[in-house]
Amino acid sequence: MTSAIRMTLRSLASLGTVLCALLCTLVVVSSPANAQLLQRKDLSASMAITMAQTALETCKTNGFNVSVTVVGRNGEIIVQVRGDNTGPHTIENSMRKAYSSRTFRIPSGDLVARLKADPTFALIHLNNVIANQGALPIKVGEDTIGGIGASGAPGGDKDEACVKAGIDKVADQLK
Repeated sequence: MTSAIRMTLRSLASLGTVLCALLCTLVVVSSPANAQLLQRKDLSASMAITMAQTALETCKTNGFNVSVTVVGRNGEIIVQVRGDNTGPHTIENSMRKAYSSRTFRIPSGDLVARLKADPTFALIHLNNVIANQGALPIKVGEDTIGGIGASGAPGGDKDEACVKAGIDKVADQLK
């Protein structure tokens, strides 16, 4: 074999190695970078404001002065409104109801029954958890993305009816 042919073969081998390395790099780079990332839906501030305002107005129309809190996926407060002429405890109570509903993924009133069935239910002693009706989880399908709670109406069932109206107002967006 002549030296010119050997040089050409070596050049082709080197070129093949470079092309292989380049191809491997492209495969790695073109892999979806988000393959490891979680994709989820979260409440927007606008949606939370709409829910809170609707709950507040629904209760006011029914003659109840309430405070309303909407919490997000991690239990963080997105919107909190102290209604006119409400007691000083209603703002905290609405937040604790919303937080409990979000974190347990159930209506806050269901915790009342759970606590009655199991008085040693230890999770009731966690910060911001309360067994008191008046909040509902906010869901997209089976995924709980928040909670909304109200406090101030004469009975948790009335608080719950107001927050349900808030959720119903944005139901078409919870998909």
